[in-house]
Amino acid sequence: MATLQIKQCVEENFTEAMDFLKELIKFPSVSGEGENEAQHFIRNRFSHFGNVSLVPVPEDIKKDPEYTPGEKELDYSNRANLVLELPSEGSGRSLILNSHVDVVPAKSWQNAFTPLEKDGFIYGRGACDAKGQIATIYLTLLALTKLRVHLKGKLTVQSVIEEEVGGNGALALIRQGCKADGVIVLEPTGLMIAPANRGAVWYRLEIKGKSVHMGRITEGINAIEKTCLLMHRLKEYERRLIEESKDVPLFEKYQQPVQVNFGTIRGDGWPSMVCGYVSLEGGVGFLPNKDIATIKKELKETIEGCGDHWIVNNYKLSFPKLHNDAYAIPPDHPLVETIKSSAMDLGITPDVGGFIASCDARLFNKVGNMPVVVFGPGVLADAHSDIEKIDTDEIKRAAEILTLTVANWCQAE
Repeated sequence: MATLQIKQCVEENFTEAMDFLKELIKFPSVSGEGENEAQHFIRNRFSHFGNVSLVPVPEDIKKDPEYTPGEKELDYSNRANLVLELPSEGSGRSLILNSHVDVVPAKSWQNAFTPLEKDGFIYGRGACDAKGQIATIYLTLLALTKLRVHLKGKLTVQSVIEEEVGGNGALALIRQGCKADGVIVLEPTGLMIAPANRGAVWYRLEIKGKSVHMGRITEGINAIEKTCLLMHRLKEYERRLIEESKDVPLFEKYQQPVQVNFGTIRGDGWPSMVCGYVSLEGGVGFLPNKDIATIKKELKETIEGCGDHWIVNNYKLSFPKLHNDAYAIPPDHPLVETIKSSAMDLGITPDVGGFIASCDARLFNKVGNMPVVVFGPGVLADAHSDIEKIDTDEIKRAAEILTLTVANWCQAE
């Protein structure tokens, strides 16, 4: 396919795609709450391209071992994933383009759902993560349609819910049988091709002490002091994790791609009482040289090897929330090479590296056993921020690359 035609077609349909993005931002599709109105809007626009449907998420997904609970009980009666299937002969390689419609809350940003276009950027909650990615897919579909591209391989587009919770929307589609020879998950990578993804697991550490009046302090056991001791041990573990992960391929450029973080801490007590209970919640970021089971084991070993008999007999470690595994496929995998060569044919030289945030990609690889790459426009630092924005020119470049990638991978006629 002629690259000049792709560039011209993307340019001709660019304004329509940006109008689509601004309309999409207006929907306050906070994860777990308002996704469905946005999904209906996308369905209406995507219906011109092929067979599009809203696929319910079954309630029994909550029993799945990969399911991630939200801060509150999640109801699936009026929220669904969106799936678009384009016409194809079915004889070529299949591809899934996936992104998510849910966004994080914007409590401190008054105009978060009022899109603003200024100086080549579009501002608004979800502009970067990940409604700008859905707009990129929309622009790609417009180009494929206007260029009358006929695909031998099946192209499926997914707009899923609950990525920000931990991936329950994508998990549901995988369990429902979605399958392809390759998957591209659109997230803000700055057009970097990412065949590997950092993992993250959240933990809860509870320490029981012995509460007494501070006048009898020698008779008590202070849970805060015990927790402080453990925090030092956990930071020692972090240093070991950093050392063991410094040469993991595709992540060498990052200053500290792995972390042991302390996020929230709560102690029950009174200023004149020795604290009898502390709950510490945090997260561990890790690379594909380790998996979640290993991280959980190492955390447990760190606590039980702390050298404090009281802690060992009075702690509880649990993992009730986010649990995103890391993954990696070979950097010379045909899917990676197809995206890379498509970009270079268009005059763009992309980086190939690891994605430093966790996302739905690992589910397609770890649960669905599919090769997956993370790719898309936008800067990760802008995601979730109170000045969330996306460079519209990057959307244009990403759509050009995706259009040629789809044609090459799915063997267009």
